Amino acid sequence: MHATAPAGRWVTEVIPTSLERVDTTTETSAEWMARRYRRAEESFVRLNMVTTLTGSSAGEDGSSTSISSRVDRLILGAIRREADVVVVGAETVRAEGSMLPKTARMAIVTASGDLGGGSLRRRDGLDAPPALVLCRPEHAARVAAAIGDAPADIVAVASSDAATPDDAARLHPADIVRALRERGLARIVCEGGAGLATQFVASGVVDEVCVTVSPLLAPVHHPFLSLTASVTAEVTGMLVDDAGFSYRRLAIRR
Repeated sequence: MHATAPAGRWVTEVIPTSLERVDTTTETSAEWMARRYRRAEESFVRLNMVTTLTGSSAGEDGSSTSISSRVDRLILGAIRREADVVVVGAETVRAEGSMLPKTARMAIVTASGDLGGGSLRRRDGLDAPPALVLCRPEHAARVAAAIGDAPADIVAVASSDAATPDDAARLHPADIVRALRERGLARIVCEGGAGLATQFVASGVVDEVCVTVSPLLAPVHHPFLSLTASVTAEVTGMLVDDAGFSYRRLAIRR
């Protein structure tokens, strides 16, 4: 039997210990959540992910949708409204679709240009800026051929001193961040998948991790983070809902 995420309605703030709560079915819930995820800085990098209790970033269907919740999606909207750009890997696009965010640009990291045949359009059908497809310069021609006439701009990202021999087949997160900021996209949120999320955290470019912990005991098909070294972080915020989900914000300490 497949595990499915329960539905929650009420959310309570436990860190800081205000114990304020909100009904997520009301019109006031979006602003309540926005206040907790608002950032004053003009430039930052966030990671926003969901994981099960067992550490999987995806359910048995291969996507994060089946382990998400109403509150998780409310938080997703709040975080995206604070961002200039949402960064995802091509594997995530293939697994979860390629609908463009309503309030931020989308940037897709790929070496092949295989986006799973998605349309790269907004779900509501309204116009949106084309997605940015980030790749190494030597991959630009094949990526352009693969995406065809999809509404996307190819961004060839050159390697910098941050890159190492291990980055030979992929972009280094520091170079991704640099390329986006050169285009005026300084408020960045990475939404994975797990491999890209691990690279972002391990490389030291992430300022804050926002993670939803789903109360599911399920097989770990895609580990949330596969770090080989510890990263020092401090919990700066935590919400819980009446379905057993928790929603944490962790500031990375350097």
